[in-house]
Amino acid sequence: MPRSEREFIEHLRRRTSKARGSGVAFGIGDDCAIVKIPYRHEALVTTDFSLEKVHFRREWQSPECIGHRCLARGLSDIAAMGGVPRAAFLSLALPRDTPQSWTDRFFDGLLALAGKHKVKLAGGDTAQSPGGVLADITVLGSVPRGKALLRSGARAGDRIYVTGELGESAAALELLSAGKIRRRDVLPQPRIAVGRWLREKSIASSAIDISDGLSTDLWHICEESGVGAVIEAAAIPIHPSARALSHGLELALNGGEDYELLFTAAQINRIPSRVGGVKITRIGAITRVGSIALLHNGKKRPLLARGWQHFSS
Repeated sequence: MPRSEREFIEHLRRRTSKARGSGVAFGIGDDCAIVKIPYRHEALVTTDFSLEKVHFRREWQSPECIGHRCLARGLSDIAAMGGVPRAAFLSLALPRDTPQSWTDRFFDGLLALAGKHKVKLAGGDTAQSPGGVLADITVLGSVPRGKALLRSGARAGDRIYVTGELGESAAALELLSAGKIRRRDVLPQPRIAVGRWLREKSIASSAIDISDGLSTDLWHICEESGVGAVIEAAAIPIHPSARALSHGLELALNGGEDYELLFTAAQINRIPSRVGGVKITRIGAITRVGSIALLHNGKKRPLLARGWQHFSS
């Protein structure tokens, strides 16, 4: 990175000084940021790593895509809780030979998404990395007291829904790994507006974002709620890029990094087919039995949690 750390921070401070935020009173330039939390709100805090060779490869994705996805990971967690993002903090470690143009384009992608959701980059840290690029994003949000959407509220009889379409990131990863394509940018959109709508309308009994894969994240809801589930394979909205592959269903079930919302709602609640232009699809129901099944071609089979898990074999 050609600029010194001091020059880099000053450059970033100038880029963010005019950005609109939903609660940042004072951002980059002091020991701490000052962020306002609305009256009778609770703070939501989430943090996510983006590691080179684990979550991205510079030869596969543009810097703008990598920056976008870095922030999208944190914003999606806020969306899953029904919250409003207030500020973001980024700790970024770069190899010494990282071109300044790559860093600038990384922030182009990150700040474009931040501007879309009116969340300001309010601070962080920089360091020299001995290896690849390491980015740790922290997002601060807020939600009215006692109103956060949790994983633990699903009840037998609730219906299961997902936003958008699943499997795009997994399909791109498979094609890139196999050398069938050289580059592919996938830009997931955090469902902030949908999560807020679910909370404001008191619709969702539980919610989670699909970061590790539908199968794994549905297991998280069932474990926390003490319930089971049955989902219908034919109902799962599969992204066209995944559907084009022979095992598109498996990619949609287990691929992860879709950053869509998975939520449950009582049967009496009428869920529209779209919220804020985002497609909503019912894919199954919560059961009393503490197991998860997939209904496929008229037959039920156990649905195992085969999404992403660090440290697993």
